[in-house]
Amino acid sequence: MSDVADTPTPILEIENLRVSLPKGADRPYALDGLNLTVNPGEIVCLVGESGSGKSLAAGAVMRLLPEPLVRMSGGSVKFDGQDLSTLTEAQMRGLRGDRMAMIFQEPMTALNPQKTVGWQIDEVLRLHTDMGAKARKARALEMLRDVHIPDPDSAFNAYPHQVSGGQRQRVMIAMALAMSPRLVIADEPTTALDVTTQLQILRLIRELQASQGSGILFITHDFGVVAEIADKVAVLRQGELVEHGPADDVLNRPRHPYTRALIAAVPDLRPPAPRDFSDAPVVLKAEGMLKTFKARGGMFTGKRKAVAAVDHVSFDIRRGETLGVVGESGSGKTTVSRCVTRLLEADGGRAELDGRDILNADARTLRAMRAEIQMVFQDPMASLNPRKRVVDLIAQGPIVHGMNPGKAREKARELLALVELSPAAAERYPHEFSGGQRQRIGIARALAMEPKVIVADEPVSALDVSVQAQVLRLLADLRERLDLSLLFVTHDLRVAAQLCDRVAVMEKGKIVEMGTVAEIFAAPAHPYTRKLLSSIPGRDWVPPVLKDDAA
Repeated sequence: MSDVADTPTPILEIENLRVSLPKGADRPYALDGLNLTVNPGEIVCLVGESGSGKSLAAGAVMRLLPEPLVRMSGGSVKFDGQDLSTLTEAQMRGLRGDRMAMIFQEPMTALNPQKTVGWQIDEVLRLHTDMGAKARKARALEMLRDVHIPDPDSAFNAYPHQVSGGQRQRVMIAMALAMSPRLVIADEPTTALDVTTQLQILRLIRELQASQGSGILFITHDFGVVAEIADKVAVLRQGELVEHGPADDVLNRPRHPYTRALIAAVPDLRPPAPRDFSDAPVVLKAEGMLKTFKARGGMFTGKRKAVAAVDHVSFDIRRGETLGVVGESGSGKTTVSRCVTRLLEADGGRAELDGRDILNADARTLRAMRAEIQMVFQDPMASLNPRKRVVDLIAQGPIVHGMNPGKAREKARELLALVELSPAAAERYPHEFSGGQRQRIGIARALAMEPKVIVADEPVSALDVSVQAQVLRLLADLRERLDLSLLFVTHDLRVAAQLCDRVAVMEKGKIVEMGTVAEIFAAPAHPYTRKLLSSIPGRDWVPPVLKDDAA
């Protein structure tokens, strides 16, 4: 009897949920028979690859599905015992932002670019409380402090584009938590964040769960995050719940083949045996490279100080070697990658490709050199022309550099095979591919110029763990076969551990430590490096070796 009395009433009960997809979709149901509960003070992680139905589960709970094309067609969703399907839209608006809240994956699409941060937090309080303007502002500033925004007063008056990605995500969290909701749904809230910001946000979510007894449904594809915060784990595969249980069981004793495959794809923090490059020639070298972004500001934010994004940075990369550049958001990683490729003009120093000066080369010389140093971008969709077929996208570089168009397209088709895409992909357009496939197209386009160096800027940060593993294997294989050198920018230290030979750790525009991956990970010398390594989500969890899946 006492056991029944002690059982908490779930905050969220999803029973036999079915969400229908429009005709012509790859399957009839986005979710088919989903059963899930979230209790007070509990964090339930919903994991699975893109297209598994994770975000649509969140949409169904919040009644934000893109109806009528995608709609709930069976089952029930109860919040504090109340069936949400019986509520009017006005009643749902009263719940959203008050007793239930959602943290979206991409804050720039969820925040209004025309309103200040302070106005948007104030709106939540204005809609759901009878507080006066002065009290609302005090509460908004308190929330900005609670989510560890460095300068709350400045952020309050700033527009979303004037704060960093990590700070925008914190603003989203501040808005979601302003009313101390009973249920928080977090949809991939830390995917694109560096490890220290990620850990701070995970701790914030933990604090909410502990202090207010809120229930949290946390959607993610990052098993490090799952290991860090989950009480329970639910694994979705193409709309079906294939495994569900306590986090310790799912992470360390997974039963379903799909769960086992996902966990097997998680990069290990233990680096492989080091490779020796002492006899290889240097192909890319930077000495004292400088880049300062000048002071700027607006009517509400005041003048901001000039920022030394790259401050006397020096490094070299030998043939066949991979140098990882790691650090927090704003450390200067991407600026380094753009300076050495001359997508940004450096303010000083030198960068040499095979002994030839890149930074001061004239336009004609630079054009020839760019064939030898190519870039793979973080967001392939933003860097691929949506109006061009894939074969033309890949062939474009060689054609510009004088290759016969027919030969260039023939070569493009060969490169598609090299990056493990089917010949049919040549005639399709970028929007017809998944994120991982688009990244392969980006890699093929870079390889078309037969470069000596590829500069990769966060090329796997937004990919599912299994797709990420495939792209990393592909890069490692291409590096071996083509004797490529890689400058690999990443905030994911698990990825750096597996792909990179050496790492350069950047803080505030400077390289504070550089060495082999094994040296840096085993015995970091600089306090900042130690902070980064200690911030890796799930750093104490070692993915189990699943012997029966190894074959």
